[in-house]
Formats: sequence, C-alpha cells, structure tokens
Amino acid sequence: MQLVPAIDLLGGDVVRLHQGDYAKVTRYPLDPLAYAASLRGKVARLHVVDLEGARTGERTQRARIAELCAAFGEGVQVGGGVRDRAAVEALFQAGVTRVVMGTKAVRDPAEVRAIAEAYPGRVILAVDARDGLVAIDGWTTASTMTALDVARAFEGAPIDSLLFTDVARDGTRQGPAVESTALLAEGSARPVLASGGVGSLEDLRALAAQAHRGILGVVVGRALLDGSFDADAAIAACAG
Repeated sequence: MQLVPAIDLLGGDVVRLHQGDYAKVTRYPLDPLAYAASLRGKVARLHVVDLEGARTGERTQRARIAELCAAFGEGVQVGGGVRDRAAVEALFQAGVTRVVMGTKAVRDPAEVRAIAEAYPGRVILAVDARDGLVAIDGWTTASTMTALDVARAFEGAPIDSLLFTDVARDGTRQGPAVESTALLAEGSARPVLASGGVGSLEDLRALAAQAHRGILGVVVGRALLDGSFDADAAIAACAG
C-alpha cells in the first residue's frame, strides 16, 4: 500500500481543514516546495489540493503547483476546482501527473468520462462522503449520490483510481474508515486511495492489512505535518 502525503493550499499557505470546514483552518509554517523536495524519491505520489479552487472553482495556485511538480517530480496529483477540460490541460502542462475530479463527476459525468478517455489513467475520481452521501463544491454541498453510485457511473472508464474521503473523519486523526474504504473497492472493482482520519502508525497498519481488498494507498496530511510520525515510519507501516 502506498503512502501519499498531502499538501493543502489556501492563500499560498499549507493548511489543514477540520472536517472540511473553511472556518476551522490550521496553518503550518512550512515551505511547501522544501517539503515536496524532501519526499522526492521516497514516495510515488504527492497529493495537492487547491482549497480556493475547491470552494470557488477558480484556480489561483497554478504557479505554485508548477513549482511543486518541479520540486517533487513525476507523481503529483492535484484536486480542487478541476471542473473542465481547460483546467485539466493547464494542470498537465504545469507538470501534474494526475488530476482529481469530484464535483464535476457528479454534475457532468459524461464530460468527466470523456476527459478520462482522452487521458487514460490520469484521472482520479474523488468520492467524498458525509452521512453516506457524496459532498461536492469543496464539501459545502450534499449530493443525492452515494460513493458507490458515483463509482458505478464510471464503469469501463479508464480512470486511475477512486479517492475516498470520509469527511467526518478528515483532519480529526480519529482513525480512517477502513471497512467503508475496502467495501467501496470491492463493490466498484476499482483501486481506492483512502483519505481522512489517519492519526497513528497503527491506523496505517490497519489499512495495509486490508490492501488485498483493493486499497491502493492512503493520503495523509495532518498526521505528517503535526509530526505524529515521519514519512519513513509511515512508509514502513504502509508496507504491512
């Protein structure tokens, strides 16, 4: 199982939100470029979220994202406000390896499928669930679809993976939704990246123990940024 460190950007700063709430922001005195460079060669993926883009659909972090790609190298995946082909292509031109699409996948699945078919293996489908339903618009709006509904709408499409976040756990370090993540992987027959709630190495080991059910990796933000454990220990825990 892969460790996927996360960098969330808001106003140019590295931040974490508590349960997706923009009023509950923790800012970190961290140079995102130095952090990305420190992970280069250690992990295969770096997860970057443009929180301003997620909330408004306007992308304001393009220059910083290009710098992060240069610092980390191949394997940067970016989400947050990726809602049309022009945004996708601009990110690829900036050096991004994969884009993460969530809101657009709910509102216009035909367009996201077309993008996935144009760029096979370079689209990750974000399914962020709150109270069982997928949340969109930077987690500010509830849809009427479950995570599995969204995944099944893309059967046959050449997407890279699903990114499943239990919004209620995100940023809490209270433990990941291990069983829900595994069930989504099994029900959709797609590899799934887990996200939300990781607070300890034991949490990583619990996910790794279910990797055979289709859990590809785990996105970790706050626990790494707060120093609950370092990347080397997390990589070892993810190896099972």
